[in-house]
Formats: sequence, structure tokens, C-alpha cells
Amino acid sequence: MQWKNGDTTNGQVVAGGKGQGNGSHQLYWLTDVLIDKETDSLIICDQMNRRVVRWSRRSGTTQGEILIEGIDCYGLAMDEQRYLYVSDIGKHEVRRYQLGEKNGTLIAGGNGKGNDTNQLNYPRYLVVDRQQTVYVSDNYNHRVMKWNKDAKEGIVVAGGQGQGNALTQLYYPEGIFVDTLGTFYVADSLNHRVMRWTQGDKKQGTVIVGGNGSGTGPNQFNGPRGLSFDRHGNLYVADMDNNRVQRFSIE
Repeated sequence: MQWKNGDTTNGQVVAGGKGQGNGSHQLYWLTDVLIDKETDSLIICDQMNRRVVRWSRRSGTTQGEILIEGIDCYGLAMDEQRYLYVSDIGKHEVRRYQLGEKNGTLIAGGNGKGNDTNQLNYPRYLVVDRQQTVYVSDNYNHRVMKWNKDAKEGIVVAGGQGQGNALTQLYYPEGIFVDTLGTFYVADSLNHRVMRWTQGDKKQGTVIVGGNGSGTGPNQFNGPRGLSFDRHGNLYVADMDNNRVQRFSIE
């Protein structure tokens, strides 16, 4: 769906909308999407169809193009060289693809499901920075991992202290966002809050919104999933089980 700024009542279908299914005109359980400005298209993780697809944003588009298939994709990211990064919750790994490539290069995990620093356990969302460092929300390990380029193991940068609601802990982390200063933000889904970690502070984070229990109030979430910022510094949170997107002004 595409929603114009300020218009909260009229969204426009830009991909799918033909019921769940595996046809080229259909999608089934989407978990992530990014905009490829170079081709003016959407790249979509079509999770239940086990594929990554591309849909043009040009008007009149009625079907997508398969980029990668046979993958338990969940999260997507793209670097400045237009390499595509995809997390695979079946193989517990992250791979990097040149667009058009089918197999990709292993970037993180790939050593089976586990909690060692060279392993992941249901890797969900991804961020990649200018140095091709990859940040991964390692969902079932309740931590965020940082994998430097060409590294054989990752570094725990948030959580990793078991599930819980202390400031040192996460509880099934989902969406992440990293700014140019290396400060990163995490949708701490079952704690119903968004956490912030500043560069170098590996011990504990700060709750910036939520943390007031599950609910429908303006200061509450119910399973926050995706995060994004606009150029004015406003934070947008996909509040999944409340079926809404919330915007916050962050100091």
C-alpha cells in the first residue's frame, strides 16, 4: 500500500491485492519491502511463497518479477552498490546478492541454528551501512548482532542476556534502524517498546517510546514490528497487532 503524507484514509494498492496465492500477480504474507530508486520499483519479501519479487512502481503494473526463489526470506536491505541482502529464517543466515544472481554470498550465520557468535536463530530484519557492516535482529536469541564485512562471526551489540524486560534485555527483537552516528533503534516486540542504543554502550539501552505494556493508547504498542525515520527525524513504527502505523517526534 502507498499512503500519501497527511492522507490517513485513502491508501493505494501498488503490489498484489488479488488475494493470497503464488501467481505472478499475487503475494502471500509479506514481511519486508524496500524501494529501489534506480529502477523505481519495490523489492518485496513474499515470505509464504518463499521468494523475493520486484514490482515496478509505474502505473499499470499488474504483476511482479521473481528475483530469488526457494528461500525462507524475512528481511531485506540494500547497500550503496545496490547489493541486496536477505535474511533466511530456514537456514539461519544472511546472504548478499547482486541483482539477477540466484545463489548469493554468505554474509552472516550459516552455521546452523544456535546462539554462538557465528550463529543466528531466526534472523529477521537487516540494516547495512556504508562499510557493508550488517546489523541483524537475531529474533529467537533476543539480541542484535553486528557483522563486519568479511567477518566469520558477529558481535552482540544489544541484548543477548536472555529474554526479559530489563534495559539490558530484548524480547523477540524485530525492526532495526541505524543512523549515521552508529546509534541504533530496535523494535522490542514483546516488550511493546522501541529501544535506543548509542555507539559504544553495549550494556543497556534506553526506552524511547512505549514500554507501557500492551495496549492501544498513543504511548503503547501491541507487537511493534517495523521501524523507519524520515529526514526530519520523525520515527515511524508499524504497530502490528494494533493494525496501525504510529509517528513520534524523537528528541
